[in-house]
Amino acid sequence: MKIGLYSITYAGIWYDGPALSVKELIGRAKAQGYSGVELDGKRPHGNPMDLDEQARDAIRSEAARLGIEIVGVASNNDFSSPVPEHRQCQLLMVREQIRLCADLGGKVVRLFGAWPGVTFREGLATYDLARPAWERAFPGSTRLERWRFVRGCLTESAAFAQAEGIVVALQNHGPLIRHWRDVLDLVWEVDSPALKVCLDAPMLIRQDTDFVREAVHAVGALQAHCHFGGEFRRLPDGRIAQKRPSLGRAPINYRAYLQALVEIGYQGYLCYEFCHPALDERHERLGLAAIDEQARLARSFMHEQIAAVSG
Repeated sequence: MKIGLYSITYAGIWYDGPALSVKELIGRAKAQGYSGVELDGKRPHGNPMDLDEQARDAIRSEAARLGIEIVGVASNNDFSSPVPEHRQCQLLMVREQIRLCADLGGKVVRLFGAWPGVTFREGLATYDLARPAWERAFPGSTRLERWRFVRGCLTESAAFAQAEGIVVALQNHGPLIRHWRDVLDLVWEVDSPALKVCLDAPMLIRQDTDFVREAVHAVGALQAHCHFGGEFRRLPDGRIAQKRPSLGRAPINYRAYLQALVEIGYQGYLCYEFCHPALDERHERLGLAAIDEQARLARSFMHEQIAAVSG
């Protein structure tokens, strides 16, 4: 297993400071010990309409120069709208992200079933407005109808991916997807060799060992990509641990998750993402230095965890 850095971490939306350019991102990943980078498929890093052939060549060249692999592209798609024009716009973006991934030498495009998006308040991104708005939108549309819209778009996306030699990986992320079984059901219903799974431990609804192991083993060979997240701290003995999670949330059971990944023979990437507001104990904004520290700690934490289960 290899450890990558997902560019959402340095997109300039979660902390007080500027976004890194893609070149700076690749350099940061190298300096922090990561093996690859995953580009977020929107501005400022991976929006296909911003990256012409020359820009794509430059990204490939810089990554090759530093020995950093382009893991793939993460889409931020919502296939659940009952409005055909909405779904067609989303499909067009996903098709272009697949092409971008192929041009950059990546292997996987992460997909959502449905994604509400983010909005901005005082310069920082927030989930607080978009998520309730998604829930309230189209009250006359049933969950089953939305499921079928998503399934149809995944079918088309998988066909785009297969034509480009790329895999699309469906993440176990809400709101439409509630459980890892929902992910498997959609993948089985589409039944394409180009549609696989991005089963992420932080998205699992429970963190007890038996549940985590059941999920990973059920996905098995369909597992094509992973993310990990959270915040970390260095203990007095030098080891790195997860910070205390939000009230009511259990720590992510990375040990059980990684052990199960070893057992199913997973050899792909785990990409770190910092994707929530960076705040101190007084709920004041933190800057780029705090993100750098978290990215370094996250990489070391995951390296230690992988070594512990691979022994």
